[in-house]
Amino acid sequence: MIAINNLSVQFTGTNLFEHVTFNINDRDRIGLVGKNGAGKSTLLKILCGRQEPESGTIVIASGQTVGYLPQEMVPDTVGTVMQETLTAFSEIDDMEHRLQLLTEQIAERSDYESSDYARLIEQHADLTERITLMGGHSRQEEAEKILLGLGFRRSDFDRLVAVFSGGWQMRVELAKLLLRRPDFLLLDEPTNHLDIESIQWLETFLSTYLGAVVLVSHDRAFLDNITKRTIEITAGRIYDYKCSYSEYVVQMQERRASQMAQLTAQQRQVAQIEAFMERFRYKATKSKQVQSRIKMLDRMEAIQVDEISTESIHFTFPPAPHSGKIVVETEHLGKAYGEKQVFDDVEMRILSGSKVAFVGRNGEGKSTMAKIIVGELRDYTGTYKPGHQVQIGYYAQNQAAMLDGEKTVFQTIDDVAVGDIRPKIRNILGSFLFDSDDIEKKVKVLSGGEKARLALAKLLLTQSNLLVLDEPTNHLDMDSKDILKNALLQYDGTLIVVSHDRDFLQGLTDHLYEFRDGRVHEFKGDISEFLEFRKLQSLKELDAKKASVSSSAIEAVAAKSAAKESYQQSKEREREQRKRRAAVERIEQEIALMEQKIKEQEDILATGEAQTPEFYKAYNDLKECLDQKMLDWEVAMEQLEG
Repeated sequence: MIAINNLSVQFTGTNLFEHVTFNINDRDRIGLVGKNGAGKSTLLKILCGRQEPESGTIVIASGQTVGYLPQEMVPDTVGTVMQETLTAFSEIDDMEHRLQLLTEQIAERSDYESSDYARLIEQHADLTERITLMGGHSRQEEAEKILLGLGFRRSDFDRLVAVFSGGWQMRVELAKLLLRRPDFLLLDEPTNHLDIESIQWLETFLSTYLGAVVLVSHDRAFLDNITKRTIEITAGRIYDYKCSYSEYVVQMQERRASQMAQLTAQQRQVAQIEAFMERFRYKATKSKQVQSRIKMLDRMEAIQVDEISTESIHFTFPPAPHSGKIVVETEHLGKAYGEKQVFDDVEMRILSGSKVAFVGRNGEGKSTMAKIIVGELRDYTGTYKPGHQVQIGYYAQNQAAMLDGEKTVFQTIDDVAVGDIRPKIRNILGSFLFDSDDIEKKVKVLSGGEKARLALAKLLLTQSNLLVLDEPTNHLDMDSKDILKNALLQYDGTLIVVSHDRDFLQGLTDHLYEFRDGRVHEFKGDISEFLEFRKLQSLKELDAKKASVSSSAIEAVAAKSAAKESYQQSKEREREQRKRRAAVERIEQEIALMEQKIKEQEDILATGEAQTPEFYKAYNDLKECLDQKMLDWEVAMEQLEG
């Protein structure tokens, strides 16, 4: 468990946290939420020891480890993908070295009954179990499984990490972190560099992770599919909800409505008391009642209403000019980078007014197709025909980075504003949350979210009837994403959007194109229908692989096994299986009792009251016993299933 006690942090004179106290339990699934700048990333840095609080304490149970993935980092790597990933096992290397030393010491001893010998045996057993738990005996297989889940191909394993983009390098860092299996996993926007398939794989991995997981994410679907607890950071305080993100939103609104009702009732009561005091202040017969009410006001504790941010971007796209019926048309379109064929023989026809999504794994050509459509790439095979009178508005994946850092916010918009719109620049920037001070800032000092908002404001001034948006939700908070989505739903032109955000795509697009294995396939339906279709296809592929095993070979093996196994052997095996099943059930009962005791002790710890050293020792001993029982259960299950 991690215990956070009276945590306080200031930033530029403002309290990010003020006397915050809460616990993170061993198998928690927590989503950290709050508006941008509330302190979510700061809290993760404090929890992993990268930043010190101004006051308060962070207590981590003895022997437990913390792993942290920041939003952005510059990996310092020189090896291949597999070589770099296997560095995650450096701790196991150290443990194996210590295990070898212990083995040598034990071999040299003959005092088998001494306490020192027993201590060495215990240390040897503990290290052996820890190495097994961390996958020390199957490193290559574990690394391959994680890398494939995060979207790498086997052909990528021997490529240098340095040749990959920053997003793929971050996937390597995430793979290393998952392989280390820390007791507490802290992830800051882990889906920023993942595609839909990798996000779904990560959801499955984290849902069954044995340790605790704490997430910061603007992906609503990702949070809902993983978290069971939501901690909101607002105005220096935290509110702890035992529910997923969507349930939290409902409960948070109910809480604030209740606070407003209580505040209104209190203000009404105060007004009545003050009116009584004013009326009878100078009447001697009422002096006792007046004094009583004065004391009542002094004792009254003011009801606090949580800060509700009313700041949010607000905009609508201007009416789209008329275009021809066919907006985008390709025939036998292909694109290659050197020897790598990204896609080939693409037949695509997008009609006016369509809302289309491009989906697929990263590197399959979605952004490349977007660049061909907007005219940035011209060296392709086949043909691409833009529609009649098509005017394109384009938001590139790195649009924020493409802004001129030396220009001010005002200059950036002034450069593209023409005609009657120029006098309205300040109003437009205001609707994207840039105040009078912000508009004179240089672009290079803006945050990622501010640059994304500025790029959207710039796009708004581009008259278009075809919007091509490549990952437009990166760096936007949930409120801003919702507002952008509503504006796109009302847009009367044609939309092509590249995105891995399932919640953003849901209900926005009416059909999609999947980029997969060098081909592009059209799918009629929304993202949820597509994901269900893709799941069914994966199951069919799995069944096909199973069916590829020769039935005659299976029959031969079965016949051979039947011939070898006598009736007596069969009875003996059944008897052994009953014993193994009974052993599993007994261990499961013991685990249930231990977990109940641990929960009772954690409920006591959650009160924040100091406990005796004996209490903490008993708590840690019980957890170690539980870990041992879990290992016993795994061994018993392997024997039963074997």
